[in-house]
Amino acid sequence: MQLSLSVDLKDQTAIVTGASQGLGKSVALALAANGAHVACLARNAEKLAATVEEITQAGGSAEAIACDVTDREATAAAIAGVHKRTGRLDILVNNAGMTRDKLLRGMSDEEWDDVIAANLTSCFVACRAAATIMRRAKYGRIVNMASISGVIGNAGQTNYSASKAGMIGLSRSLSRELANRGITVNCVAPGFIASDMTAKLGDVVMGEVRKQIPANRVGEPEDVAAAVLFLASPAAGYITGQTLIVDGGMCG
Repeated sequence: MQLSLSVDLKDQTAIVTGASQGLGKSVALALAANGAHVACLARNAEKLAATVEEITQAGGSAEAIACDVTDREATAAAIAGVHKRTGRLDILVNNAGMTRDKLLRGMSDEEWDDVIAANLTSCFVACRAAATIMRRAKYGRIVNMASISGVIGNAGQTNYSASKAGMIGLSRSLSRELANRGITVNCVAPGFIASDMTAKLGDVVMGEVRKQIPANRVGEPEDVAAAVLFLASPAAGYITGQTLIVDGGMCG
């Protein structure tokens, strides 16, 4: 699927966490294709390099920053460094995250803590660092990657669902703090999106999943990237504190 949405992000600087693969990579490609310089953050330097290479080969501008978002100091320093090098920070997309799925009765403290740290605490740290910069500029777009699991819940994902619901609450509250400074804070909540993980579920399982989706198809990464791209654009300046669900109608 090819992304058809087009917005003007010329001369803007964006940061995308978890940009080495999956949805983060698709978002980074979309932002760069529309004119933004994209700082791509993730732990895997090799995969990050591939993302940046794809962007530059297409004529875009990007840089790779190897960073573990659960390291609070490293994350804040990476964001400050991007601002120092480029002179601005217009867009932050908090996409990095992880799962440690298990029924609650068997879930360890570590499995809970790891998911909350990677998904929710990292979002808090990045938002705090970016908001400080954006407040001075009186402009900014923060888009946090939630999930329908944070909206409707999902058995075996109490840690993940809690982290994504927390992200939605964080975004709603932060939007109220920053709206008068020209900064919007929104969430995108994807449903079932085509990925290496969904491919491993097999045709039978995915056939049952599709029956639950009114659109009768699993989403593509570009479906999510288009939603993020719109919310990150100047055109979305009067939209804040919202959660845009991208699930083909699954939630109803």
